[in-house]
Amino acid sequence: MPAPHGPRRARIAFSDSAAKQLDTITNEAELHALDRALVVISVDPDAGELLPGDSTSPRLRSYVDDVERVRLVYWVTALKTVVVVAFLEV
Repeated sequence: MPAPHGPRRARIAFSDSAAKQLDTITNEAELHALDRALVVISVDPDAGELLPGDSTSPRLRSYVDDVERVRLVYWVTALKTVVVVAFLEV
């Protein structure tokens, strides 16, 4: 019998803007901090707070990791794919 799997993680995708930001990161500590925040939202896409907006476009969320000092701005598709719009160091 195969071992039970944990909860399914959301798939992470990056907007063009976020991909460009990712390309500029060369510091290993910054990559680790970003990776930690991405793991959090892949496990719980609703972890971030909803940003003010209307229902005519995707509802953006903001996740802040105060320990690693990272903020992710993202939205979640109907199929639970997390699309990172931008990430900013706080």
